[in-house]
Amino acid sequence: MKVYNTLSQKKEEFSPLDGKTARMYVCGITPYDSAHLGHARCYVAFDVIKRFLNRAGFAVRHIQNFTDVDDKIIKRAAAAGVSPAEIASKYIDEYFEQIRKLSVLDADVYPKVTETLPEIVELVRQLTEKGFAYEAGGDVYFAVRKFAGYGKLSKRNLDELMSGARVSPDEKKADPLDFALWKKSKALEPAWPSPWGEGRPGWHIECSAMAQKYLGDTIDIHGGGQDLIFPHHENEIAQSEAAHDGKTFARYFVHNGFVTINDQKMSKSLGNFFALGDIFAKYNPAVVRYFLLSQHYRSPLDFSDEGLKQSAAACRRIQNALDVRVEDAAPSGADRRTELLEKFDAAMSDDFNTASALASVHSAVDMAFAGTAGAVDALAEMLGVLGIALAVAGDKVPQEVLKLAADREAARKAKNFKLSDDFREKLKALGYAVEDTKSGAKIKKI
Repeated sequence: MKVYNTLSQKKEEFSPLDGKTARMYVCGITPYDSAHLGHARCYVAFDVIKRFLNRAGFAVRHIQNFTDVDDKIIKRAAAAGVSPAEIASKYIDEYFEQIRKLSVLDADVYPKVTETLPEIVELVRQLTEKGFAYEAGGDVYFAVRKFAGYGKLSKRNLDELMSGARVSPDEKKADPLDFALWKKSKALEPAWPSPWGEGRPGWHIECSAMAQKYLGDTIDIHGGGQDLIFPHHENEIAQSEAAHDGKTFARYFVHNGFVTINDQKMSKSLGNFFALGDIFAKYNPAVVRYFLLSQHYRSPLDFSDEGLKQSAAACRRIQNALDVRVEDAAPSGADRRTELLEKFDAAMSDDFNTASALASVHSAVDMAFAGTAGAVDALAEMLGVLGIALAVAGDKVPQEVLKLAADREAARKAKNFKLSDDFREKLKALGYAVEDTKSGAKIKKI
Protein backbone atom coordinates (compact mmCIF):
# COMPACT_ATOMS: atom_id res chain seq x y z
CA MET A 1 0.00 0.00 0.00
CA LYS A 2 1.44 3.34 -1.12
CA VAL A 3 0.63 6.60 0.68
CA TYR A 4 1.66 10.07 -0.48
CA ASN A 5 3.65 11.68 2.33
CA THR A 6 3.68 15.49 2.24
CA LEU A 7 6.88 15.39 4.29
CA SER A 8 8.87 13.51 1.61
CA GLN A 9 6.66 14.70 -1.28
CA LYS A 10 6.44 11.18 -2.68
CA LYS A 11 4.48 7.97 -2.31
CA GLU A 12 5.84 5.65 0.35
CA GLU A 13 5.03 2.10 1.38
CA PHE A 14 2.74 2.29 4.39
CA SER A 15 3.64 0.39 7.52
CA PRO A 16 2.53 1.36 11.04
CA LEU A 17 5.24 1.85 13.64
CA ASP A 18 4.22 -1.30 15.50
CA GLY A 19 3.22 -3.18 12.33
CA LYS A 20 -0.36 -3.63 13.52
CA THR A 21 -2.15 -0.43 14.53
CA ALA A 22 -2.21 2.77 12.49
CA ARG A 23 -2.23 5.71 14.90
CA MET A 24 -4.06 8.50 13.08
CA TYR A 25 -4.65 12.06 14.26
CA VAL A 26 -6.89 14.28 12.12
CA CYS A 27 -7.31 17.97 12.88
CA GLY A 28 -10.95 18.69 13.66
CA ILE A 29 -13.18 21.73 13.33
CA THR A 30 -13.23 24.97 15.25
CA PRO A 31 -16.91 24.91 16.26
CA TYR A 32 -18.05 28.50 15.73
CA ASP A 33 -20.31 27.94 12.70
CA SER A 34 -21.98 25.20 10.67
CA ALA A 35 -19.80 22.57 9.00
CA HIS A 36 -19.56 22.99 5.23
CA LEU A 37 -18.67 20.84 2.23
CA GLY A 38 -14.96 21.56 2.62
CA HIS A 39 -15.04 20.05 6.11
CA ALA A 40 -17.03 17.09 4.81
CA ARG A 41 -14.42 16.39 2.16
CA CYS A 42 -11.69 16.12 4.77
CA TYR A 43 -13.56 13.83 7.12
CA VAL A 44 -15.00 11.63 4.36
CA ALA A 45 -11.48 11.26 2.92
CA PHE A 46 -9.99 10.12 6.22
CA ASP A 47 -13.00 7.91 6.87
CA VAL A 48 -12.29 6.06 3.62
CA ILE A 49 -8.60 5.86 4.53
CA LYS A 50 -9.55 4.32 7.87
CA ARG A 51 -11.97 1.86 6.25
CA PHE A 52 -9.38 0.72 3.72
CA LEU A 53 -6.65 0.38 6.35
CA ASN A 54 -9.06 -1.90 8.21
CA ARG A 55 -9.65 -3.88 5.01
CA ALA A 56 -5.88 -4.22 4.59
CA GLY A 57 -5.65 -5.82 8.03
CA PHE A 58 -4.60 -2.88 10.18
CA ALA A 59 -6.35 -1.71 13.31
CA VAL A 60 -6.79 2.07 13.40
CA ARG A 61 -6.59 4.25 16.50
CA HIS A 62 -8.29 7.43 15.29
CA ILE A 63 -8.23 10.73 17.20
CA GLN A 64 -9.94 13.90 15.98
CA ASN A 65 -9.99 17.04 18.09
CA PHE A 66 -12.31 19.98 18.57
CA THR A 67 -10.65 23.39 18.95
CA ASP A 68 -13.25 24.64 21.42
CA VAL A 69 -11.25 27.71 22.49
CA ASP A 70 -10.56 30.21 19.72
CA ASP A 71 -10.85 33.89 18.83
CA LYS A 72 -13.69 33.13 16.38
CA ILE A 73 -15.69 31.30 19.06
CA ILE A 74 -15.14 34.14 21.54
CA LYS A 75 -16.26 36.72 18.96
CA ARG A 76 -19.37 34.71 17.99
CA ALA A 77 -20.28 34.23 21.67
CA ALA A 78 -19.94 37.95 22.42
CA ALA A 79 -22.18 38.81 19.47
CA ALA A 80 -24.81 36.29 20.59
CA GLY A 81 -24.60 37.23 24.26
CA VAL A 82 -23.78 33.67 25.36
CA SER A 83 -20.69 31.90 26.66
CA PRO A 84 -18.00 30.52 24.31
CA ALA A 85 -18.78 27.06 25.73
CA GLU A 86 -22.40 27.36 24.55
CA ILE A 87 -21.32 28.29 21.02
CA ALA A 88 -18.84 25.41 20.87
CA SER A 89 -21.35 22.90 22.23
CA LYS A 90 -24.01 23.98 19.73
CA TYR A 91 -21.80 23.54 16.69
CA ILE A 92 -20.16 20.33 17.92
CA ASP A 93 -23.63 18.77 18.25
CA GLU A 94 -24.54 20.04 14.79
CA TYR A 95 -21.28 18.67 13.36
CA PHE A 96 -22.05 15.16 14.61
CA GLU A 97 -25.61 15.34 13.29
CA GLN A 98 -24.47 16.30 9.79
CA ILE A 99 -21.27 14.28 9.43
CA ARG A 100 -22.94 11.03 10.52
CA LYS A 101 -25.45 11.46 7.69
CA LEU A 102 -22.44 11.02 5.41
CA SER A 103 -21.74 7.60 6.99
CA VAL A 104 -18.52 8.85 8.58
CA LEU A 105 -17.48 6.43 11.32
CA ASP A 106 -16.82 7.95 14.73
CA ALA A 107 -13.23 8.52 15.83
CA ASP A 108 -12.07 6.62 18.90
CA VAL A 109 -11.73 9.86 20.87
CA TYR A 110 -12.80 13.46 20.20
CA PRO A 111 -10.64 15.45 22.64
CA LYS A 112 -11.34 19.10 23.33
CA VAL A 113 -8.84 21.80 24.19
CA THR A 114 -10.77 22.63 27.36
CA GLU A 115 -10.35 19.03 28.52
CA THR A 116 -6.61 18.91 27.79
CA LEU A 117 -5.31 21.99 29.63
CA PRO A 118 -3.01 20.12 32.08
CA GLU A 119 -1.23 18.35 29.20
CA ILE A 120 -0.94 21.57 27.21
CA VAL A 121 0.56 23.49 30.14
CA GLU A 122 3.01 20.65 30.80
CA LEU A 123 4.16 20.60 27.16
CA VAL A 124 4.73 24.37 27.20
CA ARG A 125 6.67 23.99 30.46
CA GLN A 126 8.92 21.32 28.89
CA LEU A 127 9.66 23.58 25.93
CA THR A 128 10.61 26.51 28.17
CA GLU A 129 12.85 24.28 30.31
CA LYS A 130 14.65 22.97 27.22
CA GLY A 131 15.26 26.46 25.88
CA PHE A 132 12.88 26.26 22.90
CA ALA A 133 10.37 28.71 24.37
CA TYR A 134 10.42 31.91 26.40
CA GLU A 135 8.00 33.94 28.48
CA ALA A 136 7.34 37.59 27.66
CA GLY A 137 4.88 39.59 29.73
CA GLY A 138 2.58 36.65 30.43
CA ASP A 139 2.77 35.25 26.89
CA VAL A 140 4.96 32.28 25.98
CA TYR A 141 6.50 31.99 22.50
CA PHE A 142 8.26 29.20 20.62
CA ALA A 143 11.69 30.31 19.40
CA VAL A 144 11.60 29.13 15.79
CA ARG A 145 15.33 29.62 15.13
CA LYS A 146 16.16 27.24 17.99
CA PHE A 147 14.60 24.33 16.07
CA ALA A 148 16.95 23.31 13.27
CA GLY A 149 14.35 21.41 11.23
CA TYR A 150 11.84 24.22 10.91
CA GLY A 151 10.34 24.35 7.41
CA LYS A 152 10.90 20.69 6.52
CA LEU A 153 7.20 20.00 5.94
CA SER A 154 6.28 23.14 3.99
CA LYS A 155 9.71 23.33 2.27
CA ARG A 156 10.18 26.95 3.32
CA ASN A 157 13.42 28.44 4.59
CA LEU A 158 13.75 31.03 7.32
CA ASP A 159 14.83 33.82 4.97
CA GLU A 160 11.71 33.31 2.87
CA LEU A 161 9.54 33.27 5.98
CA MET A 162 11.26 36.33 7.42
CA SER A 163 10.47 38.42 4.33
CA GLY A 164 6.74 38.07 5.00
CA ALA A 165 6.80 38.07 8.80
CA ARG A 166 5.07 40.80 10.77
CA VAL A 167 4.80 41.62 14.47
CA SER A 168 1.52 43.05 15.79
CA PRO A 169 1.85 46.02 18.16
CA ASP A 170 0.44 43.97 21.07
CA GLU A 171 2.89 41.09 20.59
CA LYS A 172 5.99 40.83 22.75
CA LYS A 173 7.89 38.17 20.83
CA ALA A 174 11.61 38.52 20.28
CA ASP A 175 11.57 37.39 16.63
CA PRO A 176 8.84 37.90 14.00
CA LEU A 177 9.03 34.17 13.18
CA ASP A 178 8.17 33.05 16.72
CA PHE A 179 4.64 31.89 17.50
CA ALA A 180 2.50 31.81 20.63
CA LEU A 181 2.29 28.75 22.85
CA TRP A 182 0.41 30.53 25.64
CA LYS A 183 -1.52 33.81 25.52
CA LYS A 184 -2.00 36.10 28.49
CA SER A 185 -5.64 36.49 29.49
CA LYS A 186 -7.70 39.43 28.27
CA ALA A 187 -10.81 40.92 29.83
CA LEU A 188 -14.01 38.93 29.27
CA GLU A 189 -12.14 36.03 27.63
CA PRO A 190 -11.90 32.48 29.02
CA ALA A 191 -8.65 31.83 30.91
CA TRP A 192 -6.93 29.10 32.89
CA PRO A 193 -4.12 29.13 35.46
CA SER A 194 -0.54 28.43 34.41
CA PRO A 195 3.02 29.06 35.66
CA TRP A 196 3.02 32.22 33.49
CA GLY A 197 -0.28 33.56 34.82
CA GLU A 198 -3.88 33.28 33.68
CA GLY A 199 -4.29 32.70 29.97
CA ARG A 200 -5.19 30.26 27.22
CA PRO A 201 -3.19 28.11 24.82
CA GLY A 202 -2.07 29.00 21.32
CA TRP A 203 -3.63 27.03 18.46
CA HIS A 204 -0.67 24.87 17.47
CA ILE A 205 0.33 23.57 20.91
CA GLU A 206 -3.17 22.20 21.46
CA CYS A 207 -2.91 19.55 18.75
CA SER A 208 0.61 18.54 19.78
CA ALA A 209 -0.62 17.92 23.33
CA MET A 210 -3.76 16.04 22.29
CA ALA A 211 -1.91 13.83 19.81
CA GLN A 212 0.69 12.96 22.44
CA LYS A 213 -1.93 12.27 25.11
CA TYR A 214 -3.89 9.76 23.06
CA LEU A 215 -1.35 8.37 20.57
CA GLY A 216 2.09 8.80 22.14
CA ASP A 217 5.18 10.74 21.10
CA THR A 218 5.18 9.35 17.53
CA ILE A 219 2.06 8.90 15.43
CA ASP A 220 1.69 7.17 12.08
CA ILE A 221 -0.68 9.42 10.13
CA HIS A 222 -1.30 13.10 10.71
CA GLY A 223 -4.12 14.35 8.53
CA GLY A 224 -5.96 17.50 7.58
CA GLY A 225 -6.57 19.92 4.74
CA GLN A 226 -3.73 21.29 2.63
CA ASP A 227 -4.23 24.71 4.24
CA LEU A 228 -2.91 23.23 7.51
CA ILE A 229 0.53 22.35 6.12
CA PHE A 230 1.76 25.81 7.08
CA PRO A 231 1.81 27.10 9.68
CA HIS A 232 -0.21 24.63 11.75
CA HIS A 233 1.41 21.28 11.00
CA GLU A 234 4.85 22.84 10.56
CA ASN A 235 4.56 24.31 14.05
CA GLU A 236 3.29 21.05 15.50
CA ILE A 237 6.41 19.28 14.24
CA ALA A 238 8.65 21.94 15.80
CA GLN A 239 6.90 21.83 19.19
CA SER A 240 6.58 18.07 19.45
CA GLU A 241 10.05 17.15 18.22
CA ALA A 242 11.71 19.86 20.31
CA ALA A 243 9.90 18.63 23.42
CA HIS A 244 10.78 14.97 22.77
CA ASP A 245 14.48 15.34 21.96
CA GLY A 246 14.09 15.09 18.19
CA LYS A 247 11.85 12.02 18.17
CA THR A 248 9.75 11.91 14.97
CA PHE A 249 6.33 13.46 15.57
CA ALA A 250 4.43 12.00 12.59
CA ARG A 251 5.67 9.46 10.07
CA TYR A 252 3.17 10.21 7.28
CA PHE A 253 1.58 13.60 6.70
CA VAL A 254 -1.56 13.21 4.58
CA HIS A 255 -3.41 16.28 3.29
CA ASN A 256 -6.63 16.51 1.31
CA GLY A 257 -7.27 19.06 -1.41
CA PHE A 258 -9.79 21.88 -1.27
CA VAL A 259 -13.38 22.02 -2.42
CA THR A 260 -13.42 25.00 -4.79
CA ILE A 261 -16.03 27.25 -6.35
CA ASN A 262 -14.89 28.74 -9.65
CA ASP A 263 -11.35 27.63 -8.75
CA GLN A 264 -11.46 29.51 -5.43
CA LYS A 265 -11.19 27.64 -2.12
CA MET A 266 -14.50 27.18 -0.31
CA SER A 267 -14.17 28.75 3.13
CA LYS A 268 -16.11 30.64 5.76
CA SER A 269 -13.69 33.55 5.64
CA LEU A 270 -14.43 34.07 1.94
CA GLY A 271 -18.17 33.67 2.48
CA ASN A 272 -18.51 31.20 -0.40
CA PHE A 273 -19.32 28.06 1.55
CA PHE A 274 -22.36 25.78 1.53
CA ALA A 275 -23.49 24.38 4.88
CA LEU A 276 -24.05 20.64 4.86
CA GLY A 277 -27.63 21.03 6.05
CA ASP A 278 -28.45 23.16 3.00
CA ILE A 279 -26.86 20.64 0.64
CA PHE A 280 -28.68 17.71 2.27
CA ALA A 281 -31.97 19.55 1.67
CA LYS A 282 -31.35 19.06 -2.06
CA TYR A 283 -29.26 15.88 -2.28
CA ASN A 284 -29.19 12.54 -0.54
CA PRO A 285 -26.10 12.30 1.73
CA ALA A 286 -25.01 9.15 -0.15
CA VAL A 287 -24.93 11.21 -3.35
CA VAL A 288 -22.89 13.92 -1.61
CA ARG A 289 -20.43 11.31 -0.35
CA TYR A 290 -20.11 9.85 -3.87
CA PHE A 291 -19.42 13.36 -5.19
CA LEU A 292 -16.70 13.92 -2.57
CA LEU A 293 -15.01 10.65 -3.57
CA SER A 294 -15.26 11.26 -7.32
CA GLN A 295 -11.84 12.93 -7.38
CA HIS A 296 -8.60 11.77 -5.77
CA TYR A 297 -8.45 13.18 -2.25
CA ARG A 298 -5.37 15.33 -3.00
CA SER A 299 -6.91 16.94 -6.10
CA PRO A 300 -9.13 20.03 -6.05
CA LEU A 301 -12.85 19.27 -6.25
CA ASP A 302 -14.93 21.97 -7.90
CA PHE A 303 -18.42 22.30 -6.44
CA SER A 304 -21.34 22.51 -8.84
CA ASP A 305 -24.95 21.40 -9.04
CA GLU A 306 -24.06 19.66 -12.29
CA GLY A 307 -21.41 17.58 -10.52
CA LEU A 308 -23.88 16.59 -7.82
CA LYS A 309 -26.52 15.72 -10.44
CA GLN A 310 -24.01 13.46 -12.19
CA SER A 311 -23.24 11.82 -8.86
CA ALA A 312 -26.96 11.32 -8.24
CA ALA A 313 -27.34 9.63 -11.63
CA ALA A 314 -24.35 7.39 -10.89
CA CYS A 315 -25.82 6.41 -7.53
CA ARG A 316 -29.17 5.57 -9.10
CA ARG A 317 -27.46 3.30 -11.59
CA ILE A 318 -25.47 1.58 -8.83
CA GLN A 319 -28.60 1.06 -6.79
CA ASN A 320 -30.45 -0.34 -9.78
CA ALA A 321 -27.70 -2.92 -10.14
CA LEU A 322 -27.98 -3.83 -6.47
CA ASP A 323 -31.70 -3.76 -5.84
CA VAL A 324 -34.03 -3.20 -8.75
CA ARG A 325 -34.78 -6.23 -10.89
CA VAL A 326 -37.98 -7.15 -12.60
CA GLU A 327 -36.87 -10.72 -13.11
CA ASP A 328 -33.90 -12.14 -11.22
CA ALA A 329 -32.05 -14.65 -13.35
CA ALA A 330 -29.45 -17.02 -11.98
CA PRO A 331 -25.99 -15.42 -12.29
CA SER A 332 -24.15 -16.68 -15.34
CA GLY A 333 -20.55 -17.37 -16.31
CA ALA A 334 -17.44 -17.57 -14.16
CA ASP A 335 -17.51 -15.88 -10.76
CA ARG A 336 -15.80 -12.48 -11.24
CA ARG A 337 -15.93 -11.31 -7.61
CA THR A 338 -12.23 -11.87 -6.90
CA GLU A 339 -11.13 -10.21 -10.14
CA LEU A 340 -13.28 -7.15 -9.52
CA LEU A 341 -12.10 -6.75 -5.93
CA GLU A 342 -8.44 -7.13 -6.92
CA LYS A 343 -8.76 -4.15 -9.28
CA PHE A 344 -10.59 -2.16 -6.63
CA ASP A 345 -7.96 -2.95 -3.99
CA ALA A 346 -5.16 -2.06 -6.42
CA ALA A 347 -6.71 1.38 -6.95
CA MET A 348 -7.17 1.98 -3.23
CA SER A 349 -3.66 0.73 -2.47
CA ASP A 350 -2.30 3.47 -4.75
CA ASP A 351 -2.68 6.36 -2.29
CA PHE A 352 -6.39 5.69 -1.69
CA ASN A 353 -7.37 6.54 -5.26
CA THR A 354 -11.14 6.65 -4.94
CA ALA A 355 -11.59 8.00 -8.48
CA SER A 356 -10.02 4.82 -9.90
CA ALA A 357 -11.83 2.70 -7.31
CA LEU A 358 -15.16 4.10 -8.54
CA ALA A 359 -14.25 2.93 -12.04
CA SER A 360 -14.07 -0.58 -10.56
CA VAL A 361 -17.45 0.03 -8.95
CA HIS A 362 -18.97 0.81 -12.34
CA SER A 363 -17.32 -2.23 -13.91
CA ALA A 364 -19.09 -4.28 -11.26
CA VAL A 365 -22.35 -2.47 -12.05
CA ASP A 366 -22.01 -3.35 -15.75
CA MET A 367 -21.36 -6.99 -14.88
CA ALA A 368 -24.27 -7.03 -12.44
CA PHE A 369 -26.62 -5.83 -15.19
CA ALA A 370 -25.24 -8.61 -17.40
CA GLY A 371 -25.97 -11.17 -14.70
CA THR A 372 -22.30 -12.01 -14.11
CA ALA A 373 -21.73 -14.26 -11.12
CA GLY A 374 -20.11 -12.52 -8.15
CA ALA A 375 -20.64 -9.00 -9.49
CA VAL A 376 -23.30 -7.93 -7.00
CA ASP A 377 -21.32 -9.35 -4.07
CA ALA A 378 -18.20 -7.48 -5.21
CA LEU A 379 -20.19 -4.29 -5.70
CA ALA A 380 -21.64 -4.44 -2.20
CA GLU A 381 -18.18 -5.03 -0.73
CA MET A 382 -16.69 -2.05 -2.59
CA LEU A 383 -19.49 0.24 -1.48
CA GLY A 384 -18.90 -0.85 2.11
CA VAL A 385 -15.25 0.21 1.90
CA LEU A 386 -16.19 3.52 0.28
CA GLY A 387 -18.98 4.04 2.81
CA ILE A 388 -21.56 4.80 0.13
CA ALA A 389 -24.88 3.82 1.70
CA LEU A 390 -27.49 3.72 -1.04
CA ALA A 391 -30.19 1.61 0.60
CA VAL A 392 -32.45 4.48 1.64
CA ALA A 393 -36.22 4.70 1.42
CA GLY A 394 -36.18 7.62 -1.00
CA ASP A 395 -34.42 5.53 -3.63
CA LYS A 396 -36.87 2.62 -3.62
CA VAL A 397 -38.94 2.06 -6.76
CA PRO A 398 -42.71 2.39 -6.17
CA GLN A 399 -44.79 -0.80 -6.36
CA GLU A 400 -46.86 0.72 -9.19
CA VAL A 401 -43.71 1.06 -11.27
CA LEU A 402 -42.55 -2.46 -10.45
CA LYS A 403 -45.95 -3.87 -11.50
CA LEU A 404 -45.95 -1.97 -14.80
CA ALA A 405 -42.44 -3.21 -15.51
CA ALA A 406 -43.42 -6.79 -14.73
CA ASP A 407 -46.51 -6.50 -16.98
CA ARG A 408 -44.34 -5.10 -19.76
CA GLU A 409 -41.89 -7.98 -19.37
CA ALA A 410 -44.75 -10.49 -19.62
CA ALA A 411 -46.10 -8.78 -22.76
CA ARG A 412 -42.65 -8.74 -24.33
CA LYS A 413 -42.17 -12.46 -23.70
CA ALA A 414 -45.60 -13.08 -25.24
CA LYS A 415 -44.37 -11.09 -28.27
CA ASN A 416 -47.18 -8.55 -27.77
CA PHE A 417 -44.88 -5.67 -28.60
CA LYS A 418 -47.62 -3.02 -28.90
CA LEU A 419 -48.76 -3.71 -25.34
CA SER A 420 -45.12 -3.84 -24.23
CA ASP A 421 -44.55 -0.39 -25.75
CA ASP A 422 -47.68 0.95 -24.04
CA PHE A 423 -46.33 -0.16 -20.67
CA ARG A 424 -42.97 1.45 -21.51
CA GLU A 425 -44.69 4.79 -22.18
CA LYS A 426 -46.60 4.57 -18.90
CA LEU A 427 -43.32 3.94 -17.09
CA LYS A 428 -41.76 6.93 -18.85
CA ALA A 429 -44.66 9.14 -17.73
CA LEU A 430 -43.88 8.11 -14.14
CA GLY A 431 -40.21 9.03 -14.57
CA TYR A 432 -38.75 5.55 -15.13
CA ALA A 433 -37.09 3.74 -18.01
CA VAL A 434 -36.67 0.02 -18.49
CA GLU A 435 -33.55 -1.64 -19.88
CA ASP A 436 -33.57 -5.17 -21.30
CA THR A 437 -30.53 -7.22 -20.27
CA LYS A 438 -29.48 -10.87 -20.35
CA SER A 439 -30.78 -11.34 -16.81
CA GLY A 440 -34.11 -9.65 -17.43
CA ALA A 441 -35.46 -6.13 -17.47
CA LYS A 442 -33.93 -3.56 -15.15
CA ILE A 443 -35.58 -0.34 -14.03
CA LYS A 444 -33.82 2.99 -13.76
CA LYS A 445 -35.03 6.46 -12.86
CA ILE A 446 -34.87 8.96 -15.71
